[in-house]
Amino acid sequence: MTIAFEPIDLRGTPLANRIAMAPMTRSRAFGPGLTPTDSTVEYYAQRASAGLIITEGIQPSVVGQGYPDTPGLHSEEQVAAWRRVTDAVHAAGGRIFAQLMHAGRIGHPSLLPDGLVPVGASAVAAAGQLFTHEGPKDLVTPRELTADEVRATIADFVAAARNAIEAGFDGVELHGANGYLIHQFLAPNTNLREDEWGGPAEARIRFALEATRAVVAAIGAERTAIRISPANPYNDIAEPLEEAEMAYPALVRELDALDLAYLHVLEGGPELRELTLALRKEYSGTVVLNAATEGPTGPGALDLIEDGVADIVSYGALFLANPDLPARLKAGGPFNTPDTATFFGGGDKGYTDYPALAG
Repeated sequence: MTIAFEPIDLRGTPLANRIAMAPMTRSRAFGPGLTPTDSTVEYYAQRASAGLIITEGIQPSVVGQGYPDTPGLHSEEQVAAWRRVTDAVHAAGGRIFAQLMHAGRIGHPSLLPDGLVPVGASAVAAAGQLFTHEGPKDLVTPRELTADEVRATIADFVAAARNAIEAGFDGVELHGANGYLIHQFLAPNTNLREDEWGGPAEARIRFALEATRAVVAAIGAERTAIRISPANPYNDIAEPLEEAEMAYPALVRELDALDLAYLHVLEGGPELRELTLALRKEYSGTVVLNAATEGPTGPGALDLIEDGVADIVSYGALFLANPDLPARLKAGGPFNTPDTATFFGGGDKGYTDYPALAG
């Protein structure tokens, strides 16, 4: 387990260890214009001992918002507010990437201004409900993006990536996982398009690739990453394994040629480890893995670094509850238990009040 605590270079960004804080929605952007607050600054600074912090999903545009009180990176006040976060993390010795997340069809008009409605690759509604300030509401049928709007959405990702660098982030991670917009273009049940952005697997991967290439051109490959979750059914995605085994190796081969900062793979279940290993063979750069485990990912996941399955392991709930997680992993515990009731929304309870190890 020693390699996990050794430094690693992320294409010019030195990391103190190989333990990452995974992106986690917290719905606490209570500042003006959906901006981070003083508590957000404290929350991320507390976790700066991570080799890399990947922020909660940040919407690149107004229509990209999918949940209540999630932050953006599309206004000057948002850039200024995030600068306080990155300054605090850097002052504490940490490194931080902004995750850019367009929720696509996962959203509701009540969360959006000016009569906007959620958009998607195709006009296919997701089953289920979404919590809003007005209570749970059924997910709606999104408006299908036109070809011109697809290009405009890519431009939104680019603008947000530039804003992230202006805000002091070390880089950005495009959220191509968990059933959000990029994943909606990848999956056959959410992408029914018959133009150049849909159809067979080689066409469905185009949006992910074009968005990544555009961000690379804007801020540099060394500051660009992407997260994927092959065959993950979250948010009503139906991506059969045989489809994923065609689409994702093709996608990863193209991503590999871009020489990104890293590729972040979220495993949708233990049965997908063979696909993870196949993608690992296709990708010559740094692989961050959010591994499928029974319960919260624990110390045993660090063996994946020793075994060469991943270069960096990302932790979600365990990092949420243990701000000094690398030290606890090195010591073998003890670990605070995550309070699921305070994951989304609320105040500092369950946010900044988890204790660090004594001494």
